[in-house]
Amino acid sequence: MRLFVRKAVLLPGLIVCATAAEMPTASAQGLFDNIFGRGAVSYRLEDGRPRNGRVESNGYSASVRQAPVARQPEQVRQAPRRTSAAPVAKISAPSYYNYKAAGLQRVDFSQLAAIGQSASLDQNSTGTAFREAAAGLVDYELFAEPAIAKALVEYYSANPEFIWIADGAPNDRARDALRVLGDAARHGLSPVDYTVVVPGGTAGSNENIRFEMALSARVLRYARDAESGRVNPNKLSGYHDFPEKPFDMVGALKVLSNATDARGWLETRHPDSEAYRALRVELEALRASAENEIVVDANLLLKPGQSSAELPKLLHLIAHDLDDEMGGEFGELLYREGGSETYGEELVPVIKAAQTKAGLKADGVVGPRTVNALAGTSKADRIQKVLVALEQLRWLPHELGGTRVFINQPAFTAQFFEDDVEQLNMRTVVGKPSNQTSFFYDEIEQIDYNPYWGVPQSIIVNEMLPRLRNDPGYLDRAGYEVTDAKGRRISSSAVNWWAYGSKVPYSIRQTPSEANALGELKILFPNKHAIYMHDTPQKELFKRDVRAFSHGCVRLSDPRAMAAAVLGKSVDHVAEKLKKGHSTEKTRKIPVYVAYFTAWPDKNGKIEYFADIYDRDSRVSLALEKTEEVRVPSS
Repeated sequence: MRLFVRKAVLLPGLIVCATAAEMPTASAQGLFDNIFGRGAVSYRLEDGRPRNGRVESNGYSASVRQAPVARQPEQVRQAPRRTSAAPVAKISAPSYYNYKAAGLQRVDFSQLAAIGQSASLDQNSTGTAFREAAAGLVDYELFAEPAIAKALVEYYSANPEFIWIADGAPNDRARDALRVLGDAARHGLSPVDYTVVVPGGTAGSNENIRFEMALSARVLRYARDAESGRVNPNKLSGYHDFPEKPFDMVGALKVLSNATDARGWLETRHPDSEAYRALRVELEALRASAENEIVVDANLLLKPGQSSAELPKLLHLIAHDLDDEMGGEFGELLYREGGSETYGEELVPVIKAAQTKAGLKADGVVGPRTVNALAGTSKADRIQKVLVALEQLRWLPHELGGTRVFINQPAFTAQFFEDDVEQLNMRTVVGKPSNQTSFFYDEIEQIDYNPYWGVPQSIIVNEMLPRLRNDPGYLDRAGYEVTDAKGRRISSSAVNWWAYGSKVPYSIRQTPSEANALGELKILFPNKHAIYMHDTPQKELFKRDVRAFSHGCVRLSDPRAMAAAVLGKSVDHVAEKLKKGHSTEKTRKIPVYVAYFTAWPDKNGKIEYFADIYDRDSRVSLALEKTEEVRVPSS
């Protein structure tokens, strides 16, 4: 038997992965009692050096073999001196914020209006029409984002010429741009955000100059929204972490002033990926489709013996989709019991068979994933999931990379792509709702074989310190190493743990071994959240449909295959490296997306829908609503 501990700790803006199997006991005391017990613990190392070597806990006994490790630092023993207890300060998890949309400001056109005063002095200028019309901006109220307002004044002060007007009327470039803005809904954007009043055929110079400014402002808004999204994800929560995408607005106006295909330029501002195209196709299809005739409560949880008015709806859907095999076995039963609101034992085999057919674990419990698989979500819910997915894709690089790793947390999967072709698709375990996995992207750099686990301060303070105050020697018995600031080994039992509260001046690490709950390897893409992919001894968790059990890191069902893929080598190569004890190996530099999409295409382009395990979609939707509200007075 192996004993493992897996813990991760959430710091403000930081998720720290650590070892630990999830234990049913809530307290730190109970957690470590369950893991280590109170009896003697001993280890025997493979290099022959003896160490305390057998674990006895809750009636179980297990030998632990450790992989060869480097020479240990000198161990120092000292007698602890009990002092008054320092207060223990818990380190909290990242938080969700009250999203505030970027405000608008009235564009200060005074600098441009002044250009009109010199128009009569420069009649030969190519910008004469613009200069003559500029006076019409004196009392013009146009509201725009601060960056857009600044770009308008900067560009037109240096280039006092029309982009969108020719011969006193909107030109072909303007008509192309207006068509793009009017089609914004096809990209999941809101056309009202880009509304521009078009001057009539007999428009005067005031109307033309105002149309010029309004169209430039809305085109810049559209282009920026298409490139980086309407919502700033980093303002949603501490779990969102994306670099800012620079957008040269003045440069964009310069390009458009010479563009012969303004429509084409604007269309290329959107993400260029198969996933984006598949989501757009799905959005069009959903909007054209009829609403579901039967909608089952997405949050239904029904166990045998319980009752719900939603059950007949679900049974009707199962009966509607019966194949020959299920029809022959359950057709008569469904006809007889199809209207029952009580989930009796006779209906359990029906639900289990339907779950198996849908690729779910056949446990007979009707939960959100069973409802989603059998009944789907409502049309409105699916549309909203697609809209959120389109928005979130804009936060990522528009070209994801032909070779990449893509982790989708709501789907509990990790995929490896080579030349844009899916080569691996494996199950994952991600963070539980109280210890969520962040949403970000980075670059894979290294494989650690037979890894060490350095216990972060947050784990020491939040989880270990309460136990250590009452049982200071348990780390010694459990095979953990304690070192001081000089790197000298200290006996855990010799430390006065009562003297420390929010910061402990010792390092604690777990050496590579079968007891290390990071398993046999981890795949690193260094990031401030300390999240990585790794092995786990808890293979049974991969059999579950909902796999949110970790404390932030991503556990892989087939870590050797993933390691081989990112290395560009064979699984045999990985196996040989593991035989040699602890080591590290650099990988190819491959982008990894630790993503969160409740609507996402499979390898055939079919959109699949997943439960919102962290309730993030609603926060994105609310942020989009707030953004639209801010933009209302923007005429």
